[in-house]
Formats: sequence, structure tokens, C-alpha cells
Amino acid sequence: MTQSVNTAVKSPSLAATLCSLTAAALLAACGSTLNRAPVEQRPTGPVTTRPAPATAPNATPAATPDAGKVLPGAENAGKPGYYTIKPGDTLIRIGLDNGQNWRDLVKWNGLDNPNLIEVGQVLRVLPPNVDAAAASTRGVNSAKVETRPLDAKPGVTAAAGSAATVGAAASAVAAAAPAPAKDGDEDVNWAWPASGNLLAGFDEARNKGLAIGGKPGDPVLAAADGRVVYAGSGLRGYGNLVIIKHNTTYLTAYAHNQTLLVKEDQAVRRGQKIAEMGSSDADQVKLHFEVRKQGKPIDPAKLLPAR
Repeated sequence: MTQSVNTAVKSPSLAATLCSLTAAALLAACGSTLNRAPVEQRPTGPVTTRPAPATAPNATPAATPDAGKVLPGAENAGKPGYYTIKPGDTLIRIGLDNGQNWRDLVKWNGLDNPNLIEVGQVLRVLPPNVDAAAASTRGVNSAKVETRPLDAKPGVTAAAGSAATVGAAASAVAAAAPAPAKDGDEDVNWAWPASGNLLAGFDEARNKGLAIGGKPGDPVLAAADGRVVYAGSGLRGYGNLVIIKHNTTYLTAYAHNQTLLVKEDQAVRRGQKIAEMGSSDADQVKLHFEVRKQGKPIDPAKLLPAR
């Protein structure tokens, strides 16, 4: 009887001990799991960043600089081949007015952002390898100069006068005449950009090109071989615009289009369809067509063939 009681007393103690040991083991296991450090996955190879593609500047005009700030290029202000930014300017406008591709202006001036230009900032508007002083003496009017005495009638050549006098007059005229354009720059095979009626002619003060009528969707054609330097709507007053650079002398602009069919840096041929006529930023359907000679608007009718 005594032996049975002792065994019964010892058994609960043994069970309690086993339970304690099991609980301790479980707690130890849980503790080791909770204290484990997280694993962070890191790339093993080099990280490569790709530059964002260049995009055309928007229509945001040049910003007004802070007072007292020294602007980039200020040391070149007033020099030939440089342009000082004015209120309302955009890079596309500056390129058009100076006969250049806006992308070239970005490159020549080391601009990080073509949308960030400031009033008073000075930009180079001629290629770095061009003599700006010589280029500035080249006139827009390249008509031939006829030499004759002041009292001679038009079309009559003076027969009298010494050889020395004639030679001196010829030298003076040669010195005053503008430098000729580069070979081939004047030899452009022009064509009409649209077949509609002429709505308005060239007027340097009010209309810097020709207004040609038509219907929405009528074809707009490249007036000569060249390369597209701008295609977009970032120039106020022109709507959907295409600008083509034909050589170092001539640019053409095609404004108010409904649809543009070319993109920047695309080569085009004379007579190629580049857009469809429309009324973007205009009061009626029409093509506004400009010819720029070294950035200055000239009368396209003097270059285009007779209809």
C-alpha cells in the first residue's frame, strides 16, 4: 500500500518536469525566430542610367532673371553672331529668326534644359567654326550691282573715263558688296507648297509670308529638298508648324496645319507631303508659308516658279 502511494506521488512530479522542459525548448525556438535579422536583396551588377531623349522646348517664354544676377554669355552681348534674349522669346523663335535649328542652339550654348532661358542671356546663334564678323557682313539682298556714272541713264554703260577711274570704282563696289553665299546655297529648286488660291501676299510689317487657301486636309508640300528642324505647336501664332532647313542660307516654315506628317531630323524631298492644311491658331483654313534667308523673312513669290 505504501509503495503504490509513493509511486503515485512521484509520477505527477515527473510529468511536471517534462512539461517544463518542453515549454522551455519551445520558448527558445520562438526567441531565435523573432530575433533573426531581415535579408535585403541587393543587385550584384552595375546600375545603368539612360539619358532621357531630347524633346522640343515648349512655348514657355524666357524667364526674368533675378536682380544682380550675372547671366550666361553676358560678355558676348552685342557681338556679331550672338543674340541677347528678349521678353517673350522661346528657343524655337530664336532659331527661326536666326535661321538655325533649335537643337544646334542647345549644343552650341551648352544648355542643359532648352526651356530654361532668361531675359538678358546671350546665346551664340552661329556655328562655332563660322567667322561671326564675316557672316554679319553678308546682306540678305544678293542682287547684282550695276556700276555706272551718277548722271548716266539706266541701262546705259559709260564709255568714257580713264582706266584708273573705272578700276577704282569697281574696287569700291566690290568692297561694299556683301559676301556671297556659300556655293550651292542660292541654287535651290523651289516649288509651291500648296495649290490653293493666294489669300494674302508678303508684307514685311504685317505678313511675313504668303497665305494660301484651301480645304481642311489639303496636302502641304515641302517647297524644296531639306531636313525638318521643327515639327510641333510650340511657337505661338503658328499653330501646328513645320520648319525645314534647306541649307545654311534658307529655312521655310509651314503654319496652321491640321495634321503633321513628318518629324524632326527627317530628310524630305521637294514636293513631298509633309502636313495637311488646317486652321490651328488661325481664323480660317489656310497655309501660312514663310521663306527665311539667314533668318530674315523674304517674299516667297520672288523665289517660287510662276503658276
